Amino acid sequence: MPQPDINGPSSEASRVDVLIAGAGFVGLSLALALRQALGPTFSVVVADPGLAAPSTDERASAIAAAARRLLEAIGVWQRLADQAQPILDMVITDSRLGDAVRPAFLTFDGEIEPGEPFAHMVENRHLVAALVEEARVQGVRLRPTSVAGFDVGRDRIAARLADGETLAARLLVAADGARSRLRELAGIATHGWSYGQSAIATTVAHERDHHGRAEEHFLPAGPFAILPLKDNRSSIVWTEERAEAERIVALPDAPFHAELERRFGLRLGEIRVVGPRRAHPLGLAVARSFMADRLALVGDAAHVIHPIAGQGLNLGLRDIAALAEAVVDAARIGLDFGGADVLDRYQRWRRFDTMAMGVATDGLNRLFSNRSDVLRLARDVGLGLVDRLPALKHLFIREAAGLVGDVPKLLRGEAL
Repeated sequence: MPQPDINGPSSEASRVDVLIAGAGFVGLSLALALRQALGPTFSVVVADPGLAAPSTDERASAIAAAARRLLEAIGVWQRLADQAQPILDMVITDSRLGDAVRPAFLTFDGEIEPGEPFAHMVENRHLVAALVEEARVQGVRLRPTSVAGFDVGRDRIAARLADGETLAARLLVAADGARSRLRELAGIATHGWSYGQSAIATTVAHERDHHGRAEEHFLPAGPFAILPLKDNRSSIVWTEERAEAERIVALPDAPFHAELERRFGLRLGEIRVVGPRRAHPLGLAVARSFMADRLALVGDAAHVIHPIAGQGLNLGLRDIAALAEAVVDAARIGLDFGGADVLDRYQRWRRFDTMAMGVATDGLNRLFSNRSDVLRLARDVGLGLVDRLPALKHLFIREAAGLVGDVPKLLRGEAL
């Protein structure tokens, strides 16, 4: 079958400026950032089969301060504020499962600036719904289909949608997740490894108010995180060795509750599971390149890291803040915003931060997910020292909030 002449005459409907494959947090946020900065004449399409129905993802995500500023700048945070739970302080412990007491080795108060928490917890379905609603208001075209393939031309890329239509875009963005089909089609390899661990995710309700406190208990199998949600609920991210995680998730309700309570404790009174429980395999994977001809990788398509520091979603939003700024700067002065120079600027901006975060989370996981008494003593001494150095703690908080280094405008809360 002959391919369309993507550099020749084409109907207006088949030509778009940017096509984004993937309607998760990252893809939709990028679409809004570009649309708002470049106006209604700049055509943005988001393609994802998941757009056919509202999101049912009952997990929750930590939104760091810089990511919250981005969401505010693109008009989405205003839709979410009432459903977002600020993290007001955080406690880190290091113990064994059978220990009667879990001493706190490191504590953080939750503000990076007066009145500005360093993070909020938001349920994924609410965040996706707010992004979709704002995208519709802003005139982003939402297509409930996938990108099946593409062909690169001189100044456009022809993307074949699964519903049969072909769109000729100046730039194609792969925001299609860790198993990115577009990354595979572009021949971009990934480097990394499996941790042999899985994260069990669920939601619990409890008797007592958490008062906005997040807790991370480092246990020999991996971290057990209790993250505050609205209405006396908490999101659980519970790391175990993969086989053990599968065993726990498959337990009947009563034994599962007993395993959960051993780790959760009784500080918040009686608990009950109020969300589905699923185990997600964990690993580290970074794409060899974040770009190809007229193609940019963002979010999990570009990198997957361990959730030990809660930075996965935030890392993806840092990607789109950098890519949006590079594209907008080029488009405003008439340059080819899908060209190699623009995409290379994006890649140089993001690769060091991504690799640094990957190394940091990998190191933390190896340091804490083990049964070595020697390492336990060393890390507990280190945590205790950090806890006594307010300036260092403040630096860590700002780093976790995404406000250290060469920060793109959107992450500073500035319009493009």
